[in-house]
Amino acid sequence: MNAVPLLLAAACIFVIAYRFYGAFLAEKVLRVNAARPTPAETKADGRDYVKTNRFVLFGHHFAAIAAAGPLIGPVLAAQYGVLPGALWILLGAVLAGAVHDLVILFASVRRNGDGLAKIAAMRPDRSRARLPRWRSF
Repeated sequence: MNAVPLLLAAACIFVIAYRFYGAFLAEKVLRVNAARPTPAETKADGRDYVKTNRFVLFGHHFAAIAAAGPLIGPVLAAQYGVLPGALWILLGAVLAGAVHDLVILFASVRRNGDGLAKIAAMRPDRSRARLPRWRSF
């Protein structure tokens, strides 16, 4: 089988998911407000909080998002064929990876640039705060 149809289908899935599912999450679920200043604007210190070009941010985010998807997908493809591996990468990236990253990024911006461990520690039930701190070591 030629890989071109799979690549075209994957590109279509990612474009449609970005356009519609991403917009739905941003507008209806998270209620993103573009007029709200980011921590890079409100806490600018020239070191930790620096306003940066969105393409540079995209590059950093793209390099950090990979995680286990590109590792597990080819293993599934080797064991069970191309379709399970492709579905793992496509559906996992759209339904799990992108949603997780969007929600965590949104929460961080909403909480003045704090990380997940600090956000969890601010919750009333502090027992949940132990897991993100444990994972950060």
